[in-house]
Amino acid sequence: MKHPVRFRDDDPLLARVRERALRLPGATEKVSHGRPNFRTSKVFAIYGATVKGDHHSTRWDRSLQILPDADERAALLDDERFFEPAYTAASGWVGLDLTIGTPDWSEVDELLDMSFRRTAPARLVAKLGTLS
Repeated sequence: MKHPVRFRDDDPLLARVRERALRLPGATEKVSHGRPNFRTSKVFAIYGATVKGDHHSTRWDRSLQILPDADERAALLDDERFFEPAYTAASGWVGLDLTIGTPDWSEVDELLDMSFRRTAPARLVAKLGTLS
């Protein structure tokens, strides 16, 4: 079954996330399950999230899913901007609602970096130190 597209390509929040995610070494973008997925050999970030059992909800369409370090997860979820996304939360992922307040893009960079380090091959993680 083909999934419907669940994002707008002209979304300015997506543009900012895309810019940040794709500057990581070896990062590419692929639409999967109707959402932009940022990946190397594995997915390290997803733009948008689904409410389990309600694929028509748009509540978290403008959010960012990342895989944080295990010791950071609980602290992130204590913040009202973060939530447990359907399906990926069982594997430790969290979502950041980008529509609550103004996104802190430095924080987004840190979250992308953390998730990238957890999922990317060591050879690509090693290249992070060479970025300016």
